Amino acid sequence: MSKRALDLALALIALLPAALISMVLAIPIWIETRANPLFVQTRVGRHRRPFRLIKLRTMRPDTQHRASHEVGASHITGTGRLLRKTKLDELPQIWNVLVGEMSFVGPRPCLPSQKELIDERERLGVHALRPGITGPAQVAGLDMSTPARLAVADAAYLGPWSLTHDLHLMLRTAFGGGRGDAADRA
Repeated sequence: MSKRALDLALALIALLPAALISMVLAIPIWIETRANPLFVQTRVGRHRRPFRLIKLRTMRPDTQHRASHEVGASHITGTGRLLRKTKLDELPQIWNVLVGEMSFVGPRPCLPSQKELIDERERLGVHALRPGITGPAQVAGLDMSTPARLAVADAAYLGPWSLTHDLHLMLRTAFGGGRGDAADRA
């Protein structure tokens, strides 16, 4: 089985349950923020092509479009803290996987403004990969606040693809692997 075939199979299986869970979670998000429960943001994808990443809103609607480690924990809503801790805010990205913009496992997609990370990933060839909902760097507790270290961890994923390795990373993520991003720890 190829990596893309695995992504498609898992996305097709997970799409309906993820959509139903997201709809239920949208209610407390909307009640708390009075804003669209879906958060859509331009990110850097494979071969540096921009795409629109979809997540459940975890920050106040007036938060600037910057990396979360630059914004800080004070912008995270009460519901958002729970969603980030459980990683349920990532569920809508299954759509991004289904349409081929993302993979379940790969480097987390960054913002176009994160030039240092983009340059490091370019230097190491990481942009050849589809960005992922999770990846080795996230499970290791690295986030975008350390761009050089993150790019090196992302580059380690460039080797031959392994179904076992991807499944292992997905399971570690599902069971709490990684610390989340710097905003959550601030």
